[in-house]
Amino acid sequence: MSNVRPFALQVPDQVLDDLRSRLDRSRVPDDSPRRPSAGMTAGYLRELIGSWRAWDWRAREAWLNGHPQFIAEIGDASVHFAHLRSERADAPALLVMHGWPHTFALQLDFADQLPDFHVVVASLPGFAFSSPYGAGEMTEKRLAATMHELMTEVLGYERYVTYGEDVTANVSDLIAARYPEHVAGIVATHAHFPTSDERAELTEPDEVAFFAGIADRHETDGAYGHVQATRPDTLAVALNDSPAGLLAWLAEKLVEWSDTPAGDPRRVERRISRDRILTEAMIYWVTQTIGSSFRPYYEGADTPDPIPSTSVPAAVFIQRHEADYPESLARRHYLGLREFDRLDEGGHFTAAEVPSELAERVRRFVQSLA
Repeated sequence: MSNVRPFALQVPDQVLDDLRSRLDRSRVPDDSPRRPSAGMTAGYLRELIGSWRAWDWRAREAWLNGHPQFIAEIGDASVHFAHLRSERADAPALLVMHGWPHTFALQLDFADQLPDFHVVVASLPGFAFSSPYGAGEMTEKRLAATMHELMTEVLGYERYVTYGEDVTANVSDLIAARYPEHVAGIVATHAHFPTSDERAELTEPDEVAFFAGIADRHETDGAYGHVQATRPDTLAVALNDSPAGLLAWLAEKLVEWSDTPAGDPRRVERRISRDRILTEAMIYWVTQTIGSSFRPYYEGADTPDPIPSTSVPAAVFIQRHEADYPESLARRHYLGLREFDRLDEGGHFTAAEVPSELAERVRRFVQSLA
């Protein structure tokens, strides 16, 4: 591992002082008349800003640094990851990947539940403490190759289990399809989505209805992605300059996509604590990576090519944000499907929302592979 170096967070005092000064000068407008019920409210945002201003970041920084972290040079990117090793040398290895808008930090509570695994929680290139790719597009195939190289050539795991959320759900599927000899199993809470062209050919009523429902919600629910795909740099300027704006943009998705009742956005904290919400905002702020985090949306990773089915052993646990995902779709893609179930709790950020439940399911699945 000659190309790997240890990493620890140490945000300079002047960065924290500048952040507090900007938060003090935040100008939060009142809610619009007849505003939609989803998303942030001015009242909750003001609470979050106040908490961020008074927050003990150093305590949170120390907690993060309690998880061994490293930087590996892979191609033209410096890839950051947390590596939680089991005391058992022969323990199974698990690759955990985030999506947008979360970072590796939101998945550490899940990793902490698996001391009997070697857990690698990776930061995608251009997210958190990973540099963007120096040249070329950020496609799913490239991300899959990078993550596979991290696990095999850099860390030396001949076989591993893979898990991804959001953007990296497809990356995880690709890893299983392209490197089956190295993938002991795949766990999916964001099960495989066919491409737009493939969806047009679906005929099963429940499959057609599932994607019709997604299409119906896309005009409003997908507005953020349209902006990030078409005007990423304009948006990034605003969010990179205003911590209040950045916090609103990130926290809105944590509110909308988590498994929490509609209404008061504060209910998100039943699943994702305020400390964890602020940690996500802080990481984006101090690394200034909000702009590079948009790259999957405008460089191709959000408009995927077809992904081949895979015969590696698979466990699919459907999270509440896609509760009516048809089992038939999973069985056609995951040919080695061992387990299909629907979670009673946990939404889009499953590993963060129900870490103990997901960890126990992963443990049982991997034990069944022995």
